[in-house]
Amino acid sequence: MRNNFSEIPVSSQHLTLVVMNTDYEYPLWQTSSLVSGIDEAGRGPLAGPVVAAAVIFPRWFRPQHPVLEKLDDSKKLSSDLREQLAPLIKTYAACWAVAVIEPEIIDSINIFQATMLAMNNAIASLPQRPELLLVDGNRFRPQFPIPYETIVKGDTKVFSIAAASVLAKTHRDSLMTAYSMEYPEYGFEQHVGYPTASHIKAIETFGRCRIHRKSFRLRKLGEK
Repeated sequence: MRNNFSEIPVSSQHLTLVVMNTDYEYPLWQTSSLVSGIDEAGRGPLAGPVVAAAVIFPRWFRPQHPVLEKLDDSKKLSSDLREQLAPLIKTYAACWAVAVIEPEIIDSINIFQATMLAMNNAIASLPQRPELLLVDGNRFRPQFPIPYETIVKGDTKVFSIAAASVLAKTHRDSLMTAYSMEYPEYGFEQHVGYPTASHIKAIETFGRCRIHRKSFRLRKLGEK
């Protein structure tokens, strides 16, 4: 079940010094009071889970906190700013949820299916059922009869999606930091599982550990 909201005007092109706000959500709030942004973190790493988050802000919400006004795609933000934003998002949101899909599940169903599962699990975990889903990206496979819109680069255009991206990213980073204490030789606290040169070198030296995705092969190591 999918609704096409392409005819709704979107105020996503901001001038310098204009912060991201809820312009995208405002037309949607005319008919849907519970609009949820959905995003994920961790599709590309060689190790660790994929994490998705869902965030619903109160109807007609406008960010007025000086830090919350800095919200953007989590990849564009410093780790310090993401850590400041995460608790504020949780405080000002009407509700939020995070879902984690572990590496063994990723290996068994592939990363795309695992990402869809994480997103749907986050939606299912929300204490309030959304009336409309705004999903980052261009593909989504819903498990619930809720209208949705996929938005390419939605984490740079839609406030609630950007909020979900920060919650997913900070939650996943905290998990990878915890894993770094269990497997210090891999440096997970630095690269959080992504295929950096140091990470690939560690895999070459020590092999793969429990949280590595076995289905993610490395051509540089002769894996096929």
